[in-house]
Amino acid sequence: MRVKIVFIVCVLGFISETALSQSYSLISPYQTILTHVRYMEEDNYHPEIAAKVFNPKRIEAEEAEKLAVQLIQIYKGAGILIDYKKIPTSANYIDTLSEKHIYVIDKKYPQIYLVKEGRFWYFSQETEENIDQIHKQVYPFGVDKLLELFPKMGDAKYFGLHLWQILGILIIIILSVIIHKLFTFIIEKIIINLLIKRGHGATAKKYVAPVAKPLSILIIFPILLLLTPVIQLPIKINSYVMFAFKALWPVFLTIVVYRLVDLIGMYMSRLADKTESTLDDQLVPMIRKALKIFVIIIGALAILVNLNVDIVPFLTGLSIGGLAFALAAQDTLKNFFGSIMIFLDKPFQIGDWITSGNIDGTVEEVGFRATRIRTFRNSLTYVPNGKIADSTVDNHGLRNYRRFYTHIAITYDTPSDLINIFVEGLREIVEKHPHTRKDNYHVYLNDMADSSLNVMFYIFFEVPTWGEELRCRHEILIEIIRLAQSLGVNFAFPTTTLHMETFPEKKGNSPEYKSDAALLEKQLQAFIKKPKDWEKGNN
Repeated sequence: MRVKIVFIVCVLGFISETALSQSYSLISPYQTILTHVRYMEEDNYHPEIAAKVFNPKRIEAEEAEKLAVQLIQIYKGAGILIDYKKIPTSANYIDTLSEKHIYVIDKKYPQIYLVKEGRFWYFSQETEENIDQIHKQVYPFGVDKLLELFPKMGDAKYFGLHLWQILGILIIIILSVIIHKLFTFIIEKIIINLLIKRGHGATAKKYVAPVAKPLSILIIFPILLLLTPVIQLPIKINSYVMFAFKALWPVFLTIVVYRLVDLIGMYMSRLADKTESTLDDQLVPMIRKALKIFVIIIGALAILVNLNVDIVPFLTGLSIGGLAFALAAQDTLKNFFGSIMIFLDKPFQIGDWITSGNIDGTVEEVGFRATRIRTFRNSLTYVPNGKIADSTVDNHGLRNYRRFYTHIAITYDTPSDLINIFVEGLREIVEKHPHTRKDNYHVYLNDMADSSLNVMFYIFFEVPTWGEELRCRHEILIEIIRLAQSLGVNFAFPTTTLHMETFPEKKGNSPEYKSDAALLEKQLQAFIKKPKDWEKGNN
């Protein structure tokens, strides 16, 4: 009886093995891939059958089983979804690019491909040689050892997952939370407090603190990408999880770098504050904006690359579109390069008074496209940078001295001695004023006009702004009037005077002047010694 039972078991085992051996096929790429994946499933685990996809003439059965296991682990760890509808079912399939009987499983791993050898489709010799290396790429730093440890924790299933898979997920979550809290503590408590103690509290709160949380989250992603494949989730679920991780990783990296740009901008602003030029103060925010745009573009491209999107056609189309855009926006590009020339040549600074053609006003802002000028009517003029770069710019703000040129008209009946004393007094006013140029000024009786004797008054002020110039003009003109009043000099104005000097009972209209030069000199000295308005202000 016992012999019959043993015989029946052996017969059933032989029949079962025969049925298994006859249920697989390697006649096409579809059949070979199906054979490998089907016999590596949990409820149909037969690695000895799955190993048939490797050519037995080239590799031993035991090594083939190892490679079959590693290959399915690569599928699961990398989240490679196999779309059976796209796999060719023809036994004589030919790749259109190479014109050979080969089929690449996934573009991400071109080393893994099938090749027709004789009547059957096997994984190529190159695949056999590279599986171990690819496996280490998917499971780096020796985490592949965990693949042998976790499944030994039990086969019980909860919510469609093994107990060891649920335990692995909990371990990853706990580890991620700990690392997140640790790095947040290091950045927010240690680094920021250290900056506050060194007097950089405002910088720490405004620029460093916003980087803390996204940076601590960013550090978690390498751990998630490293350990998640070890859980061996179903391929479809794992593909979605890895897709999300790979998409979010460059997003948080972009956020961190984007916020660090503000810190770089703050540092550049401090460097700009140390220079005398105000143009670089305007350049800093422009560079900061350009860097942020650059970071966003690179971040978007990184997301596409991480999602295995081929960006070469996109970049090619972008370059062609950019050429078309450049042709259509020649004026915009001209203004852009004009702004670059302005920043390089520095023909003016923010706050300078400039004149360029019909434009006359104070520079308020220099942008990438246009320069904003505040006119003396308090209106705003936007001038394209290309136009400014090509035109003549008269920068009044770069003057070392500000010229003041006028004629002081006195009446014809002013005696010559009084004119000399008056001119000497004018020169003394120039010498005494604290903001006039002492080595280059000209005060002379210069012209005999129709109704006046004109004294040329040609001087320079050493002041930085137009407002200061106006104040100094006011002070000088007030002193000239006081000098004329002190000496009895009359200012002339266009008049027609009819002199009736022949009436003895009427006094003449012409003023009577003092002819004593000594007396006039004494009056001049008294005027010179009298305190001036600017001297009163200094005291």
